[in-house]
Amino acid sequence: MIENLQNALSQAPSDRVIEFSDNTFLVDAALIGELLHVPATSVPILMRERRITSICERGTGQDEAEFRLTFFYRSRRARLITDAAGAPPPRTQGGRPARGPNARAGRFAAGAPLPGDER
Repeated sequence: MIENLQNALSQAPSDRVIEFSDNTFLVDAALIGELLHVPATSVPILMRERRITSICERGTGQDEAEFRLTFFYRSRRARLITDAAGAPPPRTQGGRPARGPNARAGRFAAGAPLPGDER
């Protein structure tokens, strides 16, 4: 099952944000919990136990300013696409065409440096 930021934000209160600070994205546990169908209070515990894992990928080409944060728990995957300010990226009218669950996979590079990262 894949959940995404667009669905979550359409139902989420305005205080649920993604923040970028000290070269790290901070995501509200309530949002992660909602997307992965676990209680928000369990999210930090499951992450410490490495039962919820995550990956951060930086966009390439036309998506260079975007980041894809993916969280995994059991058979679920929650994908959040954001910019360095924590906002969902702007979309052209009508959005991008749906081309399958992995349509954007080639435009993100795992392990790419975050903004301000001195590599």
